[in-house]
Amino acid sequence: MLSKFALPAIFSAGILWGIISLFLRALTAAGLSVQSLVVARMILSALFLGVYLLLFDRRKLRISLKDLWIFAGSGILCLAGFNCCYFYTVTSGYAAIGGVLLYTSPAFILFFARLFFKERITSQKIIALLLMLSGCLLISGVLFTGQAVPAMIFVTGIGSGLLYGLYSIFGKIALRKYDAATIVFYTFLTGSLCDLYFCTTPELMRAVIQQPSNLIWLSGCALICSVLPYILYTWGLKHTTAGRASILVAVEPLVCTLLGFGVYGEDFSLSKLAGISAVIAAIIILSLPQKTELISE
Repeated sequence: MLSKFALPAIFSAGILWGIISLFLRALTAAGLSVQSLVVARMILSALFLGVYLLLFDRRKLRISLKDLWIFAGSGILCLAGFNCCYFYTVTSGYAAIGGVLLYTSPAFILFFARLFFKERITSQKIIALLLMLSGCLLISGVLFTGQAVPAMIFVTGIGSGLLYGLYSIFGKIALRKYDAATIVFYTFLTGSLCDLYFCTTPELMRAVIQQPSNLIWLSGCALICSVLPYILYTWGLKHTTAGRASILVAVEPLVCTLLGFGVYGEDFSLSKLAGISAVIAAIIILSLPQKTELISE
């Protein structure tokens, strides 16, 4: 049964999202803004996946017009809306707080999955959720800064968590009729068209012309940190519950922290170690077999 691969697929998606800092650091060092990088990543992701489907599996490009609202929701509302909220938060000087509020998304997903899909909110999920949120708080260092959070930052931070989480809901709805590759393609297509407003095209062109290797970094970011993890996560959603998937994929900040410590020599503290331990504990709890929640093939 394919369901046994669902959790490894979702876990792998979280890891691939977590290593995006390797690409972002290289590209921001080349002078590209974060906003332009996000839009370029989405456009290239839609382009690469669209070309692949056009050449090898055109049937997956077919969708019903009456289902456009699903892809508008996953692309414009979830991806583009999330980008607006999240980047407003982090570019206002509250990156750590934005990162923590982003990972309130599993709480929203548990609620919506219960409301729309009648998924059970089990003690296993609640314990894992609390451990994951605690781990993110400790990893971010927010608890020890004493930094006050302005109301607007709190609203946009929570909004990023809500919109980020809603992708799982729209994805779950779309999976009733469509393949994961179809969902991801149209999500990136609609989202990138909306996000073009934030893209500084001359900046991107100048960066690529002056240093062609930037195109390789941008392409790698799109393929490795967008196309592949979104397909893995969306496919995994088909074979397990949205609530469980949303908590497990929050391994992303753990990967970012380990990269920062191991690759970039960032400070490592006991609080970060405690946070990492909490995240690992949550992953272990979610990995325990629970046959009543896994959806059969």
